[in-house]
Amino acid sequence: MINSAVGPKQGRVDSHFHLQRRTVQLISLALAVLVPATGLFRLDPLVGAMVVLGRQVWFADFFLVMGLWILLVSLLVWLYSMAGTVFCGWVCPQNIMAEWANFLTRKLLGKRAEVSLDGTAPIVALTKNKPLNWIVLGLILLLSSMALGLVPLFYFYPPQTVLSFVFWQTDPKLAGSLHWIYGMFVLIILIDVAVIRHFWCQFACVYRVWQHTFKTKETLHVRYDASRSADCTKCNYCVTACFIEIDPRKTDVYDSCINCGECIDACHRLHAKKNEPGLLTFEYGQRKIPKEQVVTFRNNSASMKSRAVGLWILMLVGASFFGWGLWSWEPYHTAVYRADVQNATGNRDYRIEVSNKQFQSGTVEIQVQGLKPDDFQLTHSQVTLSGGGRQSVNLELSSKLSHGIHSFLVRTYDTQGKWKNLFVVHYFSD
Repeated sequence: MINSAVGPKQGRVDSHFHLQRRTVQLISLALAVLVPATGLFRLDPLVGAMVVLGRQVWFADFFLVMGLWILLVSLLVWLYSMAGTVFCGWVCPQNIMAEWANFLTRKLLGKRAEVSLDGTAPIVALTKNKPLNWIVLGLILLLSSMALGLVPLFYFYPPQTVLSFVFWQTDPKLAGSLHWIYGMFVLIILIDVAVIRHFWCQFACVYRVWQHTFKTKETLHVRYDASRSADCTKCNYCVTACFIEIDPRKTDVYDSCINCGECIDACHRLHAKKNEPGLLTFEYGQRKIPKEQVVTFRNNSASMKSRAVGLWILMLVGASFFGWGLWSWEPYHTAVYRADVQNATGNRDYRIEVSNKQFQSGTVEIQVQGLKPDDFQLTHSQVTLSGGGRQSVNLELSSKLSHGIHSFLVRTYDTQGKWKNLFVVHYFSD
């Protein structure tokens, strides 16, 4: 069980969940841009591959792909089992934007200003219901939506390409319809922050169902000290502080609580005036639920300890796969296949395709072993590839090869001596 910090001597309460949450939210927003911008993870639409740690990851890189997803899924399940819906309250960009939009609305339109989708008119203070306030609010929301609309682009393009897009510079990597796609991003974000806000979290978020799947009675939750209920008479300060609009004194295993801690801070601030702790704290462990309220399937839910053992094993497997995938990852890929050459008298042509899975240029040497020099003709014995680029080399076999099967090797290696590959080819000459 964990409680908010309470001074053992004076009963003073130092609860700073609000500041801690704001710090985590700022860090999460920064990571949302830095993770793709630094090459830790993004998608490359030009080559149709993931980018992990600055490397192109193809589906052929089985261990790297499987290890990454096993590790991520197991970490998320562990987080949800331990902390429940804390992601919603501390990290979720939807909630961050909604809270910021609410703050801005109340700053410009009144402390009790509210925008709702329940059909009622917006609540606005009479002294601030002015065209200028509405215009300023709309402009700030629009400009913010335009800035936030750039974030998804970092997951598909490197930073320099995104900058080219921002300054309307020509870049061959940019899709022709990208400005229309960006416009849709901006429109969706603007509608979300201007109108929808927490309505999405309360009624339309499917992701919360995924998190609830792994919650148990032992998951982190808000605990109410019912033994001091007399101190809580006619006080709804915690309910007022909850922007999800629930009563934190009646939380259950499956509810809308996002473990933000705002209600705990509110209760502690109120009782700190009397030099005593609040009635709300965060807690791990069994909830104090009356026996008649306990539902059967909740009793049968997996305990935290047994689930943790399985998750640690799964995380170890995922980390092992991922580590092996990084160690065995190849910076280049070679494919050799028959080439259909137009107007050719015989099908003696092969195409050697070399792909660079790195994002820096490199040079690859190509050799053919197992055939005499007069038995083949190679258009290039060396190719220089740009970052993420690929190039094809034609291999033409001689028409004077004797009848039968001819086996040979196509050997490719980089000039730095860090990678090599052998491709076996069997050719039947008639």
